Amino acid sequence: MASRGDYYKVLGVERKASQDEIKKAYRKLARRFHPDRNPGDDKAEERFKEISEAYDVLSDAEKRKKYDRGGASIFTGTSPFGGAGGAGGPGTPGDPGGFSDILSDLFGSATGGRFGGGGTRTRPAAEKGRDLETDVTISFAQAVAGAQVPVAVAAHAPCPTCRGTGAEPGTEPIVCPVCQGRGVESQGQGLFSITRPCSRCNGSGTIIERPCHTCHGEGRQRELKRYKVNIPAGVRDGSRIRLAGKGEAGLRGGPQGDLYVVTRVSASPIFERKGDHHLEVEIPITVVEALRGAEVEVPTLAGTKTLRVKPGTGHGSVQRLRGEGPPRLDGAGRGDIHYRFAIEVPSSLSAEQRDAVDDLGRVLNGDPRAAVLREAAASTNTGAR
Repeated sequence: MASRGDYYKVLGVERKASQDEIKKAYRKLARRFHPDRNPGDDKAEERFKEISEAYDVLSDAEKRKKYDRGGASIFTGTSPFGGAGGAGGPGTPGDPGGFSDILSDLFGSATGGRFGGGGTRTRPAAEKGRDLETDVTISFAQAVAGAQVPVAVAAHAPCPTCRGTGAEPGTEPIVCPVCQGRGVESQGQGLFSITRPCSRCNGSGTIIERPCHTCHGEGRQRELKRYKVNIPAGVRDGSRIRLAGKGEAGLRGGPQGDLYVVTRVSASPIFERKGDHHLEVEIPITVVEALRGAEVEVPTLAGTKTLRVKPGTGHGSVQRLRGEGPPRLDGAGRGDIHYRFAIEVPSSLSAEQRDAVDDLGRVLNGDPRAAVLREAAASTNTGAR
């Protein structure tokens, strides 16, 4: 299991760092120590787990608050408030946040599951694991055609020793002797009776007398998990792919969260995304091709095709090939490729080329700016009057 040092030092950020700064630091370190970049390096793998554990806490506002008050030790317990099996009362090491945190945790969740019916329970309430998110870098060709890529993520998994119960094998959580499994204690009598979370079990209704020696009562442990992710054809940079049930293991045997894989698509030297479904390519043409028209060969995702450049084509004109773009993620066919023509003008001319241009200028004649100047003069004179 990764060491529980100062999470801020682990990520190399100040304690007052913003969430964006924390996320940026995590991504930089995660790329550096990712197991896929350091095959066979056990130290890099442990560092990756440590970085992931620190980010797991500091990226969550509530967890960060509790960490700032009590340090990493509050995340080792099995009760919803930290501490092994609800052993500590308010203000104790099992609950560094105190009574106000207990109320916050209780009423921020489904209270009916804790107090409904006033009956006893035989084990602590299960909680679903957190969703996780990781990035995967793919090439432009993989994004267009689809691919299967490996992903490694550090996450909590159910403890193999206790199978998620948090109790030493051969034992079970027992009903809390103080609250008799109700999770609450009553103070006062009659109309003035108030209830509060049980000081012995912290509201879970059960206690673990013998915590599991592997997970220390948490019911899960952090490990490096590897998956093969099917990238659908047509994904864009920033697309999110959901892997159901591949996130954090739940507490006390709860269901696992989901894993979201965010695609980071490397730029293509030729094709550029245009909107959600289309691509754009710049195609150089000569002055002669623009004037006379021509047939030019252009790239497609499947090879090349021929486009007809119309005579008199201007710089920046666009032609489109329908259905030649990437597949649409909604399954509605394929996008288009837009070809934007760019007239290339030589930076210098030979003597022969200058003569030819002079001849062309005399033949074409005319001043293309004459109409603009006339309109400008007319508008200026009108304003003066």
